[in-house]
Order: sequence, then structure tokens, then C-alpha cells
Amino acid sequence: MEYGRSRVWLAVIVAILAVPGYAAGAGTQPAAAVSEQKQQPKSASPEKETALTGCVDEKEGHYVLVDDRNLSPITRLEAEGFPTESFAKHLGHKVTVRGTSNSAGAAPTFKVRSIETVSEVCGPRQ
Repeated sequence: MEYGRSRVWLAVIVAILAVPGYAAGAGTQPAAAVSEQKQQPKSASPEKETALTGCVDEKEGHYVLVDDRNLSPITRLEAEGFPTESFAKHLGHKVTVRGTSNSAGAAPTFKVRSIETVSEVCGPRQ
């Protein structure tokens, strides 16, 4: 009789140890799953849409946004969702561009999703 009871306990212990994650504690993942998660690169945070106001100009074959007070370059403009040639009709105009900024390269680039004319002329407000 004593021998039969030992076999039952042995079966219970084997069943408990066979349950994944039990030995590591309830609610935790096995070590292999944790190490896999650490190796996965984190995705970049989503870019936040912003707005910039300035004057559209063309320099070195690229459209740029310049400060309307001193005409110093603010950022290079890159069309997103429309042809780059659309910037041509805004040359010399004060505009507000909406999109996302990328300052990772040598020259900051602004990916323009929309453009709105503020004034037909470029210059500070009088």
C-alpha cells in the first residue's frame, strides 16, 4: 500500500514539473522567451506631425523653407503624397507646411504632407 502512494506522489510531482513556467513562478515566461524578446529591436516611435511657417525658396536644386525675417534656411522640403514640382507654385510665398521632421542627416528635412499659403509675398509682417 505504501508503494502505491509513493507512485501517486511521484506522478503528481512529474506533472507539476512538466507544466511550462511553473518552476519559474506563476505568470512569468520561460527564460528562452525572455532572451528572444531582448534580441528584438525596438521599433522607432511614430513621428509626430508638426507645422512650420516660412518662405519657399529653391537652393541647389532642392526646395527649402527659409525664415521670412532674415531668409536663412530652416529646412529642406520633401513632398510626401504629392509631386515635388507642386512646391514651384509656392516659390517666394510665405507658407505653413505640415508634416514630419527628420534631422538625422547633414541637412534637416521636413516631409511635407500639406502646404497652405499665408501670404503671396515673403517678408516679415508690417
